Amino acid sequence: MDEYALKIENISKIYRLYDKPLDRLKESLNPTRRVYHRQHYALNGVSFDVKKGESLGIIGVNGAGKSTILKIITGVLSPTSGRVEVNGKISALLELGAGFNMEYTGIENIYLNGTMMGFSREEIDARLKDILEFADIGDFVNQPVKTYSSGMFVRLAFAVAINIDPEILIVDEALSVGDVFFQAKCYKKFEDFKAQGKTIIFVSHSLSSIAKYCDRVILLNHGTKMAEGEPAEMIDLFKKVLVNQVDSEIPVDDDFDGELPAQGTWKQQMTVNPNINSYGSGAAEIFDFCIVDSKGNISNKIEKGSTFTVKMAVKFNASVQSPIFAFTILDLQGTDITGTNTMYEKADFKDPQKGDIREISFTQRMDLQGGEYLLSLGCTGFKDGEFTVHHRLYQVCSLTVISDKDTVGFYDMNSKVEVK
Repeated sequence: MDEYALKIENISKIYRLYDKPLDRLKESLNPTRRVYHRQHYALNGVSFDVKKGESLGIIGVNGAGKSTILKIITGVLSPTSGRVEVNGKISALLELGAGFNMEYTGIENIYLNGTMMGFSREEIDARLKDILEFADIGDFVNQPVKTYSSGMFVRLAFAVAINIDPEILIVDEALSVGDVFFQAKCYKKFEDFKAQGKTIIFVSHSLSSIAKYCDRVILLNHGTKMAEGEPAEMIDLFKKVLVNQVDSEIPVDDDFDGELPAQGTWKQQMTVNPNINSYGSGAAEIFDFCIVDSKGNISNKIEKGSTFTVKMAVKFNASVQSPIFAFTILDLQGTDITGTNTMYEKADFKDPQKGDIREISFTQRMDLQGGEYLLSLGCTGFKDGEFTVHHRLYQVCSLTVISDKDTVGFYDMNSKVEVK
């Protein structure tokens, strides 16, 4: 165990689910021991080890069991079965509110948390300055934490968690609450911890953070450990889980051969905006679309630096002269970041007639910074000299760029640096 910070052996956590509250009472009083509940496995036979100094990421869809396993490791929950061995002092930042008394001030909660972690008042006194400087919440530290914003709360909680000198740091999704500057400071602390040989267990929906800070990743799915391995490999597998493509590969067909999938097949595998702004003259209909990554998988998530394809299938309800097919990538505020169309690219194709179907593919390298974006699609043109929108799908789906290296702004210029 000396080389391991943590050993998880066959952990299961089972909850009893009742259809209505009265069923719980009926079951407890029933003389024939009739069962009114059904079992739900939040975790089912999960096992893994974490070596000292390792940064382990845990990913999975909502409900996969990520937070449950962290709570079991930290002792917040007891497993139904299985065994947990911890070798080192743990500091954990789980969901907001864990370990804090909402009526206490920030200062009082610092001492409360430190005492719960086994520190004397003198030891907490020695760390107090570092905690307050990292949290940077000013005089609010003397106010009850029930008056804090979620951002202030997580600043104080993380400052306490990292400044009590833990050997194992466990962080759940809570960092997503803080502002971008505080998140940057936290991730810098992660790098410092790694350099010091500390162990980090990190749960996040930010695949860019997982790729950048983790040495190994475990993928949970429906309470079971689906796989573990290198971050890039697990992220690829997770992207398939998100669109139910675990057992299938979607080929990239850059050359249209007249054989399109059934209507809606592509977009059914995407995370689509439920409130799409769809409009146009009706002469054309974008009836299907998708984003395809460099490995041929339909996905909303693309790795920075890789090649990806935006595809759309368009049916024409009327003959259209010189249609223009386009895609645009926008930021979350709706500002156009980049995009192109068949006119800019000087693409050559025959004018479609009524009843024709065209498949359009735009293939390019992803050099946007890691982050969240939106995709819009369009089929436009000129009718009698007037610009006409035949069909436009505005902000049709999300696009996540996964990156382990960022620069300034939206676009990476891929600079080559030489220092003499």
